[in-house]
Amino acid sequence: MLNIVLFGPPGAGKGTQSQKLIDTYNLIHLSTGDLLRSEIAAGTELGLRAKTLMDQGLLVPDEVVIGMIDSKLKENKQAGGFIFDGFPRTVPQAISLDTLLQENNTAISCMIALEVNEEELTKRLLLRGQTSGRPDDQDEVLVRKRVQEYNTKTAPVADFYAQQGKFHGVNGIGEIEDIFNETCRIIDGYLGQAK
Repeated sequence: MLNIVLFGPPGAGKGTQSQKLIDTYNLIHLSTGDLLRSEIAAGTELGLRAKTLMDQGLLVPDEVVIGMIDSKLKENKQAGGFIFDGFPRTVPQAISLDTLLQENNTAISCMIALEVNEEELTKRLLLRGQTSGRPDDQDEVLVRKRVQEYNTKTAPVADFYAQQGKFHGVNGIGEIEDIFNETCRIIDGYLGQAK
C-alpha cells in the first residue's frame, strides 16, 4: 500500500499535485478539512463531537481527527493507498498516525514536501485571493503570517520523517508537469523497493 504525506506551506501547489497523484496512483485523498465536513454532514458520533467543539471556536483534538482517519482506512481496505493532505501538522499527530497505520498493517511510504520560498508563496496566494474569494488570501500580512505559522509549527514534522528516511523535498517552483514528474520519480522509487 502506498501512503504519501503531501506537505508544503499554503500556496505550494499541494491541491494541484495531489489530484494528479490520486489519478496516477489510484490513491484515496484524505484531507482533514474534507473529513471533518463529511463526518459533520453525515451526523456521525465523531462529526457531532467535532461540530460541538468547532461551534465553540475550539480546535478539534487529535484523537477525533485520528478516529476519522481510522474510519476511512477501515472503509477503504481495498485501496491502493492514501494521500494525506493537511495532516499530520505536528509531531504528536505524526506519531499518532504512525501508530494508527501500524494497527492497520501499513505505514507512511514517504513524505513529499513542495518547497517554495516565502516571496513566491506570497505572490501566489495574493493572486489566488483575486479569484478565490478567500479573505485570508487577500491580505498580505495574513498571508505572510500563515506562511510563518507553517514554518514554525509544521516544519518539525519534516524532521520527524527525515529521521525515518522518508522525507523528500521537491522544488515547488516551475512547470506543474516538471514538479509532478519529479514527485513520481520519488514515488516510483518507493514502489520499486516494495516489490
